[in-house]
Amino acid sequence: MVKKLPVGVERFEEFLTEDFYYVDKTMFIAELLQNWGKVNLFTRPRRFGKTLTMSMLKAFLSMDCDKTLFDGLKISQEKELCEEYMGRFPVIWITLKSVDGSSYQKACDALRPVIGMAAMQFQFLEESGRLTNNEKNMYHALVNVDKSGTFTMTETVMLTSLNVLSLLLAKHYGCKIIILIDEYDVPLDKAFQAGYYDEMVTLLRNMFSNALKTNDNLYFAVLTGCLRISKESIFTGLNNLNVMTITDEYFNNSFGFTDNEVKDFLAYYGLEDKIETMSDWYDGYQFGGVSVYSPWDVIKYAQALRMNKNAEPQNYWANTSGNDMVRRFIYKANQRTRDEIEDLMEGKSILKEVRQELTYRELDDSIDNLWSVLLMTGYLTVKERVSAKKYRLAIPNAEIRDLFFIHINEWFKEKVRKNPDELEYFCDAIIAGDSEAVQRMLTTYLRKTISVRDYNAKDGKKENFYHGILLGLFSYPADWSVQSNIESGLGYCDIIIKDKMSDIGIIIEIKYADKGKLDTACKKALHQIETRNYETELLADGMQKIIKYGMAFYSKQCMVVKACE
Repeated sequence: MVKKLPVGVERFEEFLTEDFYYVDKTMFIAELLQNWGKVNLFTRPRRFGKTLTMSMLKAFLSMDCDKTLFDGLKISQEKELCEEYMGRFPVIWITLKSVDGSSYQKACDALRPVIGMAAMQFQFLEESGRLTNNEKNMYHALVNVDKSGTFTMTETVMLTSLNVLSLLLAKHYGCKIIILIDEYDVPLDKAFQAGYYDEMVTLLRNMFSNALKTNDNLYFAVLTGCLRISKESIFTGLNNLNVMTITDEYFNNSFGFTDNEVKDFLAYYGLEDKIETMSDWYDGYQFGGVSVYSPWDVIKYAQALRMNKNAEPQNYWANTSGNDMVRRFIYKANQRTRDEIEDLMEGKSILKEVRQELTYRELDDSIDNLWSVLLMTGYLTVKERVSAKKYRLAIPNAEIRDLFFIHINEWFKEKVRKNPDELEYFCDAIIAGDSEAVQRMLTTYLRKTISVRDYNAKDGKKENFYHGILLGLFSYPADWSVQSNIESGLGYCDIIIKDKMSDIGIIIEIKYADKGKLDTACKKALHQIETRNYETELLADGMQKIIKYGMAFYSKQCMVVKACE
């Protein structure tokens, strides 16, 4: 029987017990245990398997380890290491990815059950003969709930919660403990966006300091996140913090899928012929010099392909996140930065100094700071390391390029709507059939926006950027019906507009002008309108007058030609 695709599976045990396909990353355990520091921080973009890795680590180290889970996996070959570490430690594991809220109090309300549920994994402490009554009361403060099932721990209890739980477990078992904290920086990101950043910094600083700095019962700790935020003093006093970022040349294949892993994965499901498309869309991330794919995207696209062998790749990042960093970056961009974005969209790389210890409050100090954040969060990748701090950065793949494309269009729409008089003049020119005015206005708009010169796009898709710009402009008149890629006559027309107030219909066919041959492209567009009878839809809807435009684009140039009536 074919193994199930692990869509959204983050618990290591499920892969083996529920027969999901598993890409064996267990040698991460060996690499960590042979090179660990007291507190280890791994920074990787989201959806690269950080939570699954932490779950795997807990399953291996924890006292209640089911050793059969690791039979046949790579780590099982490390006999001495397994003997020394497997199933030997009390492990506290929390993930902070759900700690969110519109206010500091609501964020605290979200944090309480995270800590409370982690503590409830050790309910045997209530009966432990090795704990005093006072120590048992300390445990009760962590797990106590009211009649509605809400955890009641105070903020003071939260601050010392991990330290207290460490103490109780160490005393019960007679050995030191391990702490795993997944997505440690998510609460800071949410707090930054919602305006209670300073309060959250203070809370996490105190919590982490108690658990990781002044904790005599700690054997070692592992944290994961997107950003390294040591300058926030979150890790005050942790001089031996062992940090592994995406630019470091170790642990470089522990997160994400390598090319060989993806090939094996596709071969297992009979999708070998999709490797090129998979690579174009979801490969290209460089972790310490190793090229890796986004696991979430590989699995999601494989799921689509198993249902439809001809399924087109999708932008799964856009569907699962607000992508606030890209939006913030584009909206903040000056002219020089917009030129650099155009180079990136064209497939070029740009030289930038990368700061890996930014604080969230520094993000808006300078546009240059956002380059570093885009790299750390996976929206850019390293093409070349030039010096200790300077890197050539590029967009990793078609999915992220598409994400930039989406936000560039949104930015453009908001920008042009700030000048409604100009928009009204443009739309009046369209309905009046004034092709010269339309061309002049479009050229002005193109000069204001970020051009997407995607020479790598397949034929027929290079005009998508310009199509999006036009739809943004045509959304202004409230009494227009605007349809895109609608079936009419013998094909699908790019844009059809119906102005029912005047019974005027407009047909627009868009072409990308290869090598800048705008006139040729316009003629081709008009010929297509006529030969495919695109006016059929408008005539059926009672339009008394039909205006046909052929529009050609190349970089920030355009030509608009109206068909003879």
